[in-house]
Amino acid sequence: MKISIERSALLKAMSRAQSVVERRNTIPILANVLIEAEGSAISFRATDLDIEIVDKSDAMVLQAGATTVGAHTLHDIVRKLPDGAMVELSDDGTSGRLEIRAGRSNFSLATLPKEDFPVMASSEYDCNFAIDATVLNRLFDKSKFAISTEETRYYLNGVYMHAADGADGPALRCVATDGHRLARIDAALPQGADNLPGVIVPRKTVLELGKLLADDTQIAVSVSETKIRFATPEVTLTSKVIDGSFPDYSRVIPQGNTKRLEVDAAEFAKAVDRVSTVSSERSRAVKLVLDEDRLVLSVNAPDSGAAEEELAVAYADEPLEIGFNAKYLQEIADQVDRENAVFLFNSAGDPTLMREGNDESAVYVVMPMRV
Repeated sequence: MKISIERSALLKAMSRAQSVVERRNTIPILANVLIEAEGSAISFRATDLDIEIVDKSDAMVLQAGATTVGAHTLHDIVRKLPDGAMVELSDDGTSGRLEIRAGRSNFSLATLPKEDFPVMASSEYDCNFAIDATVLNRLFDKSKFAISTEETRYYLNGVYMHAADGADGPALRCVATDGHRLARIDAALPQGADNLPGVIVPRKTVLELGKLLADDTQIAVSVSETKIRFATPEVTLTSKVIDGSFPDYSRVIPQGNTKRLEVDAAEFAKAVDRVSTVSSERSRAVKLVLDEDRLVLSVNAPDSGAAEEELAVAYADEPLEIGFNAKYLQEIADQVDRENAVFLFNSAGDPTLMREGNDESAVYVVMPMRV
């Protein structure tokens, strides 16, 4: 194999590939990226056995072939090469080495046989549809903060994607919860997604996908009961889905909350951040005291001190005192794209609902805590 490729194209491909590869591997081949050159293109394939990413780039292929080499090492080398450099990769197939040349720099890396590289088995996909990257990015980006990190509840360690009945008709819905907060995000159901099986997309896949969705492009999504695939002309990301049943989230979304607070989302998030500076790290509790058009945020931590801040808000219901984990409040407020956030309360012991103005396509629930 012998190829010549522009440094920026190689860096882009290797950045995507190495992010899938775990830094600590008990199986040596999983630390490598499979490089395949044929025709006028080169592909980079990386996997951790649960996720596989294939990135295709244009290159000058002087001699077709394939090899595998350490993904993180190659990425670090390319990252440190000068901008605009042409990088030559060559492997004679017998030395067990990949030679890398760029300008006056020369590197020689150990390789492993391409035959040892595991390729994810192809799957028959039950559902295929196309969706704008910006729409898909919004669905995952606004819900991922609520993914649980508790390994024992593995079925909550991802985003539940399914077809549902939304406020404005059939919707593609993403839901995530960790038992303390919940995010439910809707988008118009794309053509062809009617028979979408409900799948739990793992956290790592959601995070990797976020790196691919920067461009305003169409994403081809294919879903089966065991796998999900996201593809653009350049990149294909295939992932296993979590084998488990997502709980009936609709039961925890309150329907009868009538006490309505409207507040500037950015100011609210900053105020929570300021007063929580003195809260104890363990609980990070902040108390909200609501009166007519007035909100007082306060923290009282006997070991470190106290803080209080008042905000002008729109609130016309009976007075209410309620406590929350400051981190949860901040993360939910940070999701708001519009100017105002609307909180709907019932009592100090019931879940609170939050949305962006009157938009019901993004709904958040947060459980209160005693303060």
